[in-house]
Amino acid sequence: MRVRFAPGSLILMKKIFCIFIALALLVLIPSTTLAIYDPTSVSNNKFGIHIENSSDLQDAAHLVNSTGGDWGYITLVIQKNQRDINTWQKVFDQARRAHLIPIVRIATQGVGDGSTWEKPSTDEIDGWISFFDSLNWVIKNRYIIIGNEPNQAKEWGGFVNPKEYGEYLIVISSKLKADNPDYFVLPAGFDASAPNSKDTMDEATFLSNMLKDVPDALKYVDGWSSHSYPNPNFTGSETDTGRGSISTYKWELGLLSSLGVNKELPIFITETGWAHTTDDPKTRAFLNPDSLGDKFKYAFENVWNDKRVVAVTPFILSYTDGLFAQFSWKQSAGKFYKFYDDVATLTKPSGRPQQETSGEIMALFIPPFLGSNQTFWGIALAKNTGQSIWKNGELSLMLDNKNIDLQIPIFGETEPRRTGILFFRGTSPKNSGFFVGSLRLAKDSKVFTNAVQFQMITLEKPDFWIIIDELRKIISLSIPRNGKIA
Repeated sequence: MRVRFAPGSLILMKKIFCIFIALALLVLIPSTTLAIYDPTSVSNNKFGIHIENSSDLQDAAHLVNSTGGDWGYITLVIQKNQRDINTWQKVFDQARRAHLIPIVRIATQGVGDGSTWEKPSTDEIDGWISFFDSLNWVIKNRYIIIGNEPNQAKEWGGFVNPKEYGEYLIVISSKLKADNPDYFVLPAGFDASAPNSKDTMDEATFLSNMLKDVPDALKYVDGWSSHSYPNPNFTGSETDTGRGSISTYKWELGLLSSLGVNKELPIFITETGWAHTTDDPKTRAFLNPDSLGDKFKYAFENVWNDKRVVAVTPFILSYTDGLFAQFSWKQSAGKFYKFYDDVATLTKPSGRPQQETSGEIMALFIPPFLGSNQTFWGIALAKNTGQSIWKNGELSLMLDNKNIDLQIPIFGETEPRRTGILFFRGTSPKNSGFFVGSLRLAKDSKVFTNAVQFQMITLEKPDFWIIIDELRKIISLSIPRNGKIA
């Protein structure tokens, strides 16, 4: 909605703004509640994708939020040497605008030739917490994956050690939740097809040993992260079941139950997908990429439609050269494979994740002198301190004085950490007198700011000298007997 002001009314508003700013300024402290919520308890769009670069966010949104979908997921990795607050805040802000929910896997860094990742240290946990606390997260739940496939030696400093991983999981989860209960902790996804060897450990053996040495390890997680790949050779049939299939997570849940873990864990399939041929002759043993669209369609409609599955983020949207090109949804020439469009055309639900909505009314400007039953314009400056983007038409004004009528709030789009200007039209009381009111902002009829008080004097027949006399009386109230203004 567009509102046009007459030149005279604009001048009047500027004068009001300048004269009465000192009288009207009030700052509020918002209140918030903290705790994770069950993502299966709200409308949820489980479609997602694993990305490597923030430049892929728009392509990810087109894929997972198409055909009716909204608020799909992305899985991304943050290494400890990449914890730049400004960089990642921009990524989160872009994800917020694109309605993408981030699942963050924390990683250490490569050592030697880069094929082995250093073992995480508990001494670095406080650094992770400080980094995460500096970010304004996209939604209420802060999804964090602790590590990656620890049943492979290369992912844990060159050695497989279930006891160490279980102990680390308890320490980092405890510290995260002590700092902020909104952290939704997920264990690392495992290589379910890895055998017992000098470099790998069978997942069942790993979990059995971990829970034997650290019985409470999985009491500190809120969900389960699964790498449900179709094996062997990442080319298995979409109709296969059990371990080493796209329904590996079901086998894992059964394994956990047999090990005495009866906790209901929402499932996050953070890696899955088929390997396909590329221009590289070494990939000839993989599948024709044109065949993958039907496989993903079957998977989403018949396997991953499980109510326990919160998100499915196949690996990987764009990795056009190097080690993972056979998993990439984008070709080296820059175009997407056909199966990208095939998945984009699948019908998707509209997710409704919880976001913190909070704000501070920094200043309020309402004409202090008005005629009875007179239309006026007011201005409020409000800072968005929450996670949601304020949009015109979504906010409303809550007024506690029924003698004053407020309507037509006009608010431009305001992102978190920014201040917006709210214009509103009102009508003064029909009777003359001194009136006090308080104003609050609300969204979906829920108030999310404290009240800002204002004063208004209405006169039946406004006269310049009467206004001056009333103003003199107000000012005199603030002058003590010693004659000095307080």
